[in-house]
Amino acid sequence: MAAPVAANKKPAAPQTPADKKKSAAGKKGSAKTEGDDFNYIVRMANTDIDGQKYTVIGLQSIKGVGKRVSQIVVKKANVNPSEKIGSLKDEQVAELEKLVLQYVEYAPSWAINRQNDYETGNDMHLFGNDLDIIQKDDINRMKMVRSYRGIRHDTNHKVRGQRTRSNGRKGLACGVQRK
Repeated sequence: MAAPVAANKKPAAPQTPADKKKSAAGKKGSAKTEGDDFNYIVRMANTDIDGQKYTVIGLQSIKGVGKRVSQIVVKKANVNPSEKIGSLKDEQVAELEKLVLQYVEYAPSWAINRQNDYETGNDMHLFGNDLDIIQKDDINRMKMVRSYRGIRHDTNHKVRGQRTRSNGRKGLACGVQRK
């Protein structure tokens, strides 16, 4: 026996694209709109950070700040790591920037990226363009001294002991040649 059909049910009206977006947003969770004080771009340590990113992820946009460094800085600043960086107050952003730039003062020596600098002998943690400049200077110094690593850099070979017999070939035809 067939199920009875409700006679008073109306057919569904066709949805517009705007209605589809609203219903899709409702299914995923509430679409949270940002307030008037939300910053979509946060400037920190000469880097533009997307304000939509979470605090820990946004700090990683700064060159020289990785996952561990950003977690340490956020924890020291007492900021919620899952809060969007654009919704932070200006004082919190200034505190985060200060802690990022002074990271070497409170971090253990094994957690910084420039231990025992060649010229000064100090421990430093470099960010942004400074990191690129110092790295290029180090490679040029190795090339001038003609150390093994400098020669490998100079000839565009692998530097860190990787095998080169079957990998790292550039511009050559690999495989068996037939007559």
